Amino acid sequence: QVHLVESGGGLVQPGGSLRLSCVASKSIYSIYSVTMVWYRQAPGKQRELVARITDGGIANYADSVKGRFTISRDNFKNTVYLQMNSLKPEDTAVYYCNTAPTTRVNGKDYWGQGTQVTVSS
Repeated sequence: QVHLVESGGGLVQPGGSLRLSCVASKSIYSIYSVTMVWYRQAPGKQRELVARITDGGIANYADSVKGRFTISRDNFKNTVYLQMNSLKPEDTAVYYCNTAPTTRVNGKDYWGQGTQVTVSS
């Protein structure tokens, strides 16, 4: 059962922009009162938090993306976005979204398929 679907990734040159989307399945839950989080995982590295947004719209960012990334949400569409500007090669990773606390299915943390972001010239 799919809970979260990420999209919007791709190949972009340094300095470019991408907008990621994360759609939560309305048949499973509404994100209206849920804190949502974007994570990323680069090859050989642990998954790291990139940005989070509370149900009230308060956003927090990792130091590495402050001033370049913007997280937003559309509760009506059950969707969270990550606008990424001034992209750098070090932003290359698979990006995932999740709830906070993390969605659990059958006793395990649930993760969607993620969306690949590659920043390269």
